[in-house]
Amino acid sequence: MTAVLNLVEHNLHEVRVDDERLLFHVPSSSLFALDALTASMIDSLRVEGRSAAQLRAQLARLFSAEEIEETLAELKTLELINDGGESAPPVLPRIDHFPLSTVVLNVNTGCNLSCAYCYKSDLATPAAGKKMDFSTARAAVEMMIREAPDEKRYHVVFFGGEPLTHRVLIEQVVEYCEARFAELGKEHDFVMTTNGTLLTDEIIDWLDAHDFGLSISIDGPQAIHDRNRLTIGGQGTYETVSKKARRVLSRYSRPVGARVTLTHGTHGVGEVERIWDHLFNELGFAEVGFAPVTSGDIDHFNLSAVEMREVFAGFKRLGEKYLEAALENRNIGFSNLHQMITDLHAGHKKLLPCGAGLKMLAVDHKGELNLCHRFTGSDLPVFGNVKDGIAREALGDFLAARLDREQTGCANCRIRNLCSGGCYHESHARYGDPAHPVYHYCELMRDWVDFGIQTYGRIIARNPAFIDTHISPRRPR
Repeated sequence: MTAVLNLVEHNLHEVRVDDERLLFHVPSSSLFALDALTASMIDSLRVEGRSAAQLRAQLARLFSAEEIEETLAELKTLELINDGGESAPPVLPRIDHFPLSTVVLNVNTGCNLSCAYCYKSDLATPAAGKKMDFSTARAAVEMMIREAPDEKRYHVVFFGGEPLTHRVLIEQVVEYCEARFAELGKEHDFVMTTNGTLLTDEIIDWLDAHDFGLSISIDGPQAIHDRNRLTIGGQGTYETVSKKARRVLSRYSRPVGARVTLTHGTHGVGEVERIWDHLFNELGFAEVGFAPVTSGDIDHFNLSAVEMREVFAGFKRLGEKYLEAALENRNIGFSNLHQMITDLHAGHKKLLPCGAGLKMLAVDHKGELNLCHRFTGSDLPVFGNVKDGIAREALGDFLAARLDREQTGCANCRIRNLCSGGCYHESHARYGDPAHPVYHYCELMRDWVDFGIQTYGRIIARNPAFIDTHISPRRPR
């Protein structure tokens, strides 16, 4: 019996950019322009299966035998067509090596604000906060070096609460790390997200001198920011934070980003664009990143399905502005789309949603190892401690559960290697299981990724210089 060729539909996804057909190769997260022969093969096989001989005969009028054979071989190699035989089941890797290049130090559970939507279950006032001591922080750094001695660059992230409520520890850790990494001939990054209220000229200059990657949590103009970002006494913080942000932006030598939390009530038509406009054009942040709340611990702040649709519609409207600017070789700092363009250009393939548990772990004040900073103080079991090291078997079991997509909607999803099931913490908050995919906004994410692919395709076609100037030099911090 003659074997019939079939399309492997779950490995390919077509996107149209103007009059051009682009093929997104799902397994490799790569984008190709469809030539006439490949497009003809796909169209023919999409109508009905054909044998290789039938396909050759159909296409022989327009293409040479050599071209046809070459394209057939290429599509088979890319696993875009098969002969109907049984596919080998995927071999799931068992992760038992954890190349830990990032430690997140939860330096103090204390915070001088009382943001209404905060997910931190262990949050306290600064005086009542549980502070990390230097011996624990040092042990965390040394554990990272032991776990990944061959890494060229290490990343130390300071987190809280509000990390600047324990500045003395941050200074001790920076001094130690700079000497230790220099001794080892390693490069390093220091990273901090702050609510901005404790920044002074002296602190700003110290952070700048030590080359900190800095982000400030600010939710937009005053009317939006002051809904939720409040002092312990319940007062809005916009005036303080915006004043401090302007001060940072006027004297900091590196780009500073704004981190925006979008909650229930932040969904009006045009609100995403208004927030970006205020933070980018009026305050002067280099990048603005949006974090929609879909599965927070406090249900009241979770965006509804209607609100999520409007948020993503706002992302696309802002994305049109991003494209318009990119075609003029300008970057307007919309980091959600900019990061996707970066990932598409690099052909990033993610088997897991992020580096949590693999290249990154968060250390709490007791020295226990948490999956990421969002899980410190939660009911998720920890995965070892800085003294004894990583609980390899437990962490390997956890990651194996997320890697196994066979019984999930992720198995054949076209964005499976870009989304990889979504954020562990969102899954844990919504479904009680961090390995559970975030099904509640899959369609929105697929549509958003399609938009990103189209945007990337248009930039490549019309102004590839933007990629050279603004994408290729981008290095994750």
